[in-house]
Amino acid sequence: MKVLLLKDPKDSGPDPYIKELGLYNFEATLIPVLSFEFLSLESLFEKLSHPECYGGLVFTSPRAVEAIKICLKEHSKKEAWSKSLKQMWNMKPTYVVGKATASLVEEIGLSPQGEKCGNAEKLAEYICSREKPNSSALLFPCGALKREVLPTVLREKGIPLEGLTVYQTTQHPELQESLSSYFSQQGIPASVVFFSPSGVKFCLQHIQKLSGDVINHVKFAAIGPTTAEALEAAGIPVSCTAGSPTPQDLAAAIHKALRSQNC
Repeated sequence: MKVLLLKDPKDSGPDPYIKELGLYNFEATLIPVLSFEFLSLESLFEKLSHPECYGGLVFTSPRAVEAIKICLKEHSKKEAWSKSLKQMWNMKPTYVVGKATASLVEEIGLSPQGEKCGNAEKLAEYICSREKPNSSALLFPCGALKREVLPTVLREKGIPLEGLTVYQTTQHPELQESLSSYFSQQGIPASVVFFSPSGVKFCLQHIQKLSGDVINHVKFAAIGPTTAEALEAAGIPVSCTAGSPTPQDLAAAIHKALRSQNC
């Protein structure tokens, strides 16, 4: 059975989602949905240059960490980071959501914590259990479409958070063409997996049009509760949501949903 994954491919090596779904004999295909434009990188590095002003870092997406990686491509900034800034930030907590974000944080030499929280709500609770009210602000590089859940919870608990928008999300320029090509060549997939509310926004109408009357037979899956909410808000029944945002949990959830359909 075919599974359509609406996500960017992994930067290097085989994609873990395709690999994991293959263990269940699913034929998975990736279609990139999003493009990212990075912003305010000079401001970001200026803030990173003053760790003494902050109580720690918060990352809720891999792209926010990628913004730092782009900064560090410049030799002088990379040198400053390696010589002192990295060590100073490592004396403070770096809070993250998810394994993908955690692994990127490790690549820039920091030690992530909270990766098992799985979503912003749980991470906010985790941070609140470790931070004291009215302490130094946590630096929060984020996207233009960030949800307000984490900032709201921290604000209510008196934990300062300083957000900085470092990227904005747009539709991938080849999205419509890629979707049309997939449906004409591969047919209607057994399951379509969404990985973000932005993916729902940019893809859903095209998929509804391409699927036609057969759309009721497609099992829609979400990587997490936020994406599931976006699908439900658009009137799409969600067949399954990954227990945590990992290839293993997603593949198991899809397998269970499709197996129940065939029983």
